[in-house]
Amino acid sequence: MAGGFVYTAVESTAMSTAEYYGNTLAELGREHPEIVALTADLANSTKIGIFQQEFPDRFFNVGIAEQNMFGVAAGMAKAGCVPFLSTFSVFASLRCADQLHTDICYQNVNAKIIATHAGTSFGQAGSTHHAIVDLAVARSLPNLVVICPADGVETANAVRAAYKLQGPVYIRINRGFDRVLYGDPDYDYGFEVGKAVELHEGTDITVIATGSCAFQALQAANFLESSDGLKVRVLNIHTIKPIDKEAVLKAISDTRRIITVEDHSIIGGLGSAVAEIIAEAGKGCGFTRLGHEDNFAPIGLHEDIMSIVGIDSNGIIATVREVMNKDFEQDDNWDDEV
Repeated sequence: MAGGFVYTAVESTAMSTAEYYGNTLAELGREHPEIVALTADLANSTKIGIFQQEFPDRFFNVGIAEQNMFGVAAGMAKAGCVPFLSTFSVFASLRCADQLHTDICYQNVNAKIIATHAGTSFGQAGSTHHAIVDLAVARSLPNLVVICPADGVETANAVRAAYKLQGPVYIRINRGFDRVLYGDPDYDYGFEVGKAVELHEGTDITVIATGSCAFQALQAANFLESSDGLKVRVLNIHTIKPIDKEAVLKAISDTRRIITVEDHSIIGGLGSAVAEIIAEAGKGCGFTRLGHEDNFAPIGLHEDIMSIVGIDSNGIIATVREVMNKDFEQDDNWDDEV
């Protein structure tokens, strides 16, 4: 990653997604003195403490008072600072929903929310710490850009992109050590806010994934190509809002079978966003949403929860086979579509 902090390929696999964020924020802090950082007594857990170590005079711990932190950040943004505020995703989206809505989004201030411990990545902490509805909240708020990186390298790119954007940004990252999707830190895959990344070419079916599920989708596609001869297109939708409608519409036209997969409720997140595009396009296709059903997630380790819910590679493989076996239309002629 050009201009990024220095680390080796071996070290990159040992770094958590949050550490990528913390290091990138410190790097940005050296370049831009207007950046300030705020935490609600979670400096170590969210890794924003890396910024604190280097810039103690630009770091503010408001204590266990997340709503207050959002108000303080809005005021700092109004004064010309660029605040980066960190807390767990479930707190940023639910406990602080009013402040996110009124103080940050309504005023359209230049604040960047780094929401950690997303989805069920802190699965053993239980339902109070599972963030499986935060995308539904965030993507419904006016003025708010919503990004869900797939790994550490993508997180670093997202943080730098967020600084360049004017206005509020919500970046959703996991707690722990995500599987490495972009293993080479110098690999330029063209990260651009609002643009999907095609991880695997395919013409039979498309799996549209976000966050930690992008790696699982790629693993599934590679397996299905070798075992079943299926050509599975995989799209990494790192930007939930604004979503890449063009990439989704192209996948509908090219493959006519779409599966979305996310560590989030199937209501209101990536699956809903893609469903809206499909409905507005008036194009019939086979469509399945993978994610948490209309219930709370089980408690346990992240990888175990993903397996139980069916959003790991095995669950995706099984769903692809199921969708491919469905005769959802008598022919592949678009002429009879709306």
